[in-house]
Amino acid sequence: MHRNPSHTVAPPAASARQRVRRSAVGRAAAISTLALCGLAFTALPAGAASGGSVNLVAYSTPKPAYSALAAAFAKTKTGAGITVSSSFGPSGTQATSVVDGLPADIVNFSLTPDMTKVVKAGLVSSSWDRTPTKGMVTNSIVSFIVRPGNPKHITTWADLIKPGVKVITPNVFSSGSAKWNLMAAYGAQLALGKSTAQAQLYLSNLLKNAVAQPASASAALQTFLSGQGDVLLDYEDDGLYAKSQGEPVSVITPPQTILIQNPIAVTKTASPAAKAFLAYLLSPAGQTVWGKQGYRPVLPAVAAKFNFPKPKTLFTINKVGGWTSVNTKFFDPTTGIVAKIEQSLGVSTASS
Repeated sequence: MHRNPSHTVAPPAASARQRVRRSAVGRAAAISTLALCGLAFTALPAGAASGGSVNLVAYSTPKPAYSALAAAFAKTKTGAGITVSSSFGPSGTQATSVVDGLPADIVNFSLTPDMTKVVKAGLVSSSWDRTPTKGMVTNSIVSFIVRPGNPKHITTWADLIKPGVKVITPNVFSSGSAKWNLMAAYGAQLALGKSTAQAQLYLSNLLKNAVAQPASASAALQTFLSGQGDVLLDYEDDGLYAKSQGEPVSVITPPQTILIQNPIAVTKTASPAAKAFLAYLLSPAGQTVWGKQGYRPVLPAVAAKFNFPKPKTLFTINKVGGWTSVNTKFFDPTTGIVAKIEQSLGVSTASS
């Protein structure tokens, strides 16, 4: 699955299950390293001259998608000879790493507050989101990943807080995925007619059922694949990819969920090659590759070619206040609503 760039790629003879297992372990190892060294994807057409290099820094989940995208880009005239070197890890940690000096030409985070962090550091233009796709490269939703046959019959948000249901979701103080998960849960309660107080109580009950809160979505998936938990809150694309690789999982679309929008931008010092790669990622061809990897394309014409599930109620982060408000109200590590819940449960609120 999301193969850690610092580990050896599985040999071709390995089964899909083995490849996923190895990569999941690799991801967990990589997360312990702040500056994750990346595998270089290089366009190598016969006789091609070097077309430059790209330093890509991204959140943990799209590692396999970028492998496919880089390979496809390599086959284009523009991509010939361009090397894409990558670093993957928890979104918040990656943003901090870039601010602290991790080389980056392109940054692709889970959520907008992480992009804001590098903008405030002067590394990315403040106009990064003034594009036809508003700075977004992919969409997804929060889904429930369950065991084959769904033995606990988990189909709604109410099922997640039943006694004995073991939930896995990442830690919000390092993972963008975790923030999406909790805002999906909170917004779902509001969509069901609950009050804000009732929605906050739901978050508390949900986190009480959390048996593990790993550092990132990829680490959370690895934890679930290792046998822990009854249900994993995760990006839809992560679950779809795991299933496509032969993992014993089912992907459940909850009736109410949030539209995940993942930001991307070039840095102010980005190479021409990086700008060309970003253009490809946002092109119909690139968006088609994203779609085949389980991501919902941001180009409507491309998205229409895929048959993604349609939740009964699909809302955006703006329906729960927008990221500027939400990040402070819920996720401030000292005063946030989630911080207080986590502290009461003995979970660390230190940024990873």
